[in-house]
Amino acid sequence: MEVKDSNAAMLSNYEVYQLLSDLKEKRKEVVKNKHSTGQQNLNTIMYETLKYLSKTPCVRQRPETVKDFLTAMLPHKLTNCCFFSVPVERAEKLQLLNHRPQTAVEIQLMVEESEERLTEEQIDELIQKVTDILPGDPQKEGNASADTEMEADQ
Repeated sequence: MEVKDSNAAMLSNYEVYQLLSDLKEKRKEVVKNKHSTGQQNLNTIMYETLKYLSKTPCVRQRPETVKDFLTAMLPHKLTNCCFFSVPVERAEKLQLLNHRPQTAVEIQLMVEESEERLTEEQIDELIQKVTDILPGDPQKEGNASADTEMEADQ
Protein backbone atom coordinates (compact mmCIF):
# COMPACT_ATOMS: atom_id res chain seq x y z
CA MET A 1 0.00 0.00 0.00
CA GLU A 2 1.33 3.41 -0.93
CA VAL A 3 0.29 6.82 0.36
CA LYS A 4 0.53 9.21 -2.59
CA ASP A 5 -0.03 12.46 -0.73
CA SER A 6 -0.14 12.11 3.05
CA ASN A 7 -1.86 15.48 3.48
CA ALA A 8 -4.59 14.95 0.88
CA ALA A 9 -6.87 12.32 2.41
CA MET A 10 -8.15 10.77 5.58
CA LEU A 11 -7.00 7.24 6.26
CA SER A 12 -8.95 4.38 7.73
CA ASN A 13 -7.60 2.47 10.71
CA TYR A 14 -6.82 -0.40 8.33
CA GLU A 15 -4.72 1.88 6.10
CA VAL A 16 -2.83 3.31 9.09
CA TYR A 17 -2.23 -0.19 10.46
CA GLN A 18 -0.88 -1.41 7.11
CA LEU A 19 1.26 1.69 6.61
CA LEU A 20 2.85 1.42 10.06
CA SER A 21 3.33 -2.34 9.74
CA ASP A 22 5.11 -1.86 6.42
CA LEU A 23 7.22 0.97 7.86
CA LYS A 24 8.14 -1.17 10.85
CA GLU A 25 9.30 -3.99 8.56
CA LYS A 26 11.37 -1.59 6.45
CA ARG A 27 12.93 -0.06 9.57
CA LYS A 28 14.05 -3.50 10.75
CA GLU A 29 16.12 -3.80 7.59
CA VAL A 30 17.79 -0.40 8.06
CA VAL A 31 20.90 -0.01 10.18
CA LYS A 32 19.93 -0.47 13.82
CA ASN A 33 22.71 1.70 15.23
CA LYS A 34 21.04 5.00 14.35
CA HIS A 35 18.93 5.66 17.47
CA SER A 36 18.56 9.38 17.95
CA THR A 37 15.95 10.81 20.30
CA GLY A 38 13.68 11.54 17.33
CA GLN A 39 13.96 7.95 16.14
CA GLN A 40 13.16 6.64 19.61
CA ASN A 41 10.09 8.88 19.78
CA LEU A 42 8.96 7.67 16.35
CA ASN A 43 9.49 4.05 17.40
CA THR A 44 7.39 4.65 20.53
CA ILE A 45 4.58 6.25 18.53
CA MET A 46 4.64 3.41 16.00
CA TYR A 47 4.64 0.79 18.75
CA GLU A 48 1.78 2.35 20.71
CA THR A 49 -0.33 2.94 17.60
CA LEU A 50 0.20 -0.60 16.32
CA LYS A 51 -0.55 -1.99 19.78
CA TYR A 52 -3.85 -0.09 19.91
CA LEU A 53 -4.88 -0.91 16.34
CA SER A 54 -4.03 -4.59 16.77
CA LYS A 55 -6.90 -4.81 19.26
CA THR A 56 -9.45 -3.41 16.79
CA PRO A 57 -11.31 -5.10 13.93
CA CYS A 58 -9.08 -3.36 11.36
CA VAL A 59 -6.46 -6.12 11.67
CA ARG A 60 -8.92 -8.54 10.08
CA GLN A 61 -9.80 -6.23 7.19
CA ARG A 62 -8.38 -6.56 3.70
CA PRO A 63 -8.27 -4.06 0.82
CA GLU A 64 -11.16 -5.91 -0.85
CA THR A 65 -13.23 -5.65 2.33
CA VAL A 66 -12.70 -1.90 2.55
CA LYS A 67 -13.52 -1.47 -1.14
CA ASP A 68 -16.67 -3.61 -0.83
CA PHE A 69 -17.81 -1.65 2.21
CA LEU A 70 -17.28 1.76 0.61
CA THR A 71 -19.02 0.56 -2.56
CA ALA A 72 -21.97 -0.65 -0.48
CA MET A 73 -22.11 2.79 1.20
CA LEU A 74 -22.45 4.67 -2.11
CA PRO A 75 -26.27 4.61 -2.10
CA HIS A 76 -26.35 6.07 1.41
CA LYS A 77 -26.37 9.82 1.13
CA LEU A 78 -24.79 10.99 4.34
CA THR A 79 -24.05 14.51 3.08
CA ASN A 80 -27.15 16.49 4.03
CA CYS A 81 -25.58 18.15 7.04
CA CYS A 82 -26.18 21.89 7.00
CA PHE A 83 -23.45 22.94 9.46
CA PHE A 84 -20.46 22.19 7.25
CA SER A 85 -19.54 23.78 3.96
CA VAL A 86 -17.84 20.55 2.85
CA PRO A 87 -19.57 17.18 2.84
CA VAL A 88 -18.81 15.02 5.86
CA GLU A 89 -19.65 11.88 3.93
CA ARG A 90 -16.11 10.47 3.79
CA ALA A 91 -15.51 11.09 7.48
CA GLU A 92 -18.77 9.43 8.46
CA LYS A 93 -18.11 6.42 6.27
CA LEU A 94 -14.65 6.12 7.79
CA GLN A 95 -16.21 6.24 11.25
CA LEU A 96 -18.52 3.40 10.28
CA LEU A 97 -15.64 1.43 8.76
CA ASN A 98 -13.31 1.97 11.72
CA HIS A 99 -15.76 1.42 14.56
CA ARG A 100 -18.12 -1.19 13.09
CA PRO A 101 -21.33 -0.02 14.83
CA GLN A 102 -23.80 -2.70 15.94
CA THR A 103 -26.66 -0.57 17.27
CA ALA A 104 -28.70 2.47 16.26
CA VAL A 105 -27.20 4.39 19.19
CA GLU A 106 -23.70 3.84 17.83
CA ILE A 107 -24.84 5.06 14.40
CA GLN A 108 -26.29 8.19 16.02
CA LEU A 109 -22.94 8.89 17.64
CA MET A 110 -21.07 8.61 14.34
CA VAL A 111 -23.46 10.25 11.88
CA GLU A 112 -24.11 13.94 12.46
CA GLU A 113 -27.83 14.68 12.91
CA SER A 114 -28.70 11.08 12.04
CA GLU A 115 -32.22 11.50 13.46
CA GLU A 116 -33.06 14.03 10.73
CA ARG A 117 -30.97 12.53 7.96
CA LEU A 118 -31.70 8.82 8.27
CA THR A 119 -34.88 6.82 8.76
CA GLU A 120 -35.03 3.82 11.08
CA GLU A 121 -35.00 1.56 8.03
CA GLN A 122 -31.84 3.23 6.70
CA ILE A 123 -30.15 2.84 10.08
CA ASP A 124 -31.10 -0.83 10.18
CA GLU A 125 -29.79 -1.23 6.62
CA LEU A 126 -26.48 0.42 7.60
CA ILE A 127 -26.11 -1.90 10.58
CA GLN A 128 -26.87 -4.91 8.38
CA LYS A 129 -24.29 -3.86 5.78
CA VAL A 130 -21.66 -3.32 8.46
CA THR A 131 -22.40 -6.75 9.92
CA ASP A 132 -22.46 -8.51 6.53
CA ILE A 133 -19.37 -6.92 4.96
CA LEU A 134 -16.92 -6.10 7.73
CA PRO A 135 -15.15 -8.80 9.72
CA GLY A 136 -16.12 -9.10 13.36
CA ASP A 137 -14.26 -7.83 16.38
CA PRO A 138 -11.85 -10.59 17.46
CA GLN A 139 -12.10 -9.61 21.15
CA LYS A 140 -15.91 -9.73 21.16
CA GLU A 141 -15.93 -12.96 19.17
CA GLY A 142 -13.36 -14.42 21.56
CA ASN A 143 -15.52 -13.45 24.52
CA ALA A 144 -18.62 -14.86 22.84
CA SER A 145 -16.92 -18.17 22.08
CA ALA A 146 -15.58 -18.34 25.65
CA ASP A 147 -19.11 -17.71 26.96
CA THR A 148 -20.46 -20.45 24.68
CA GLU A 149 -17.79 -22.87 25.91
CA MET A 150 -18.59 -22.04 29.54
CA GLU A 151 -22.31 -22.65 28.93
CA ALA A 152 -21.54 -25.96 27.20
CA ASP A 153 -19.43 -27.10 30.18
CA GLN A 154 -22.32 -26.54 32.60
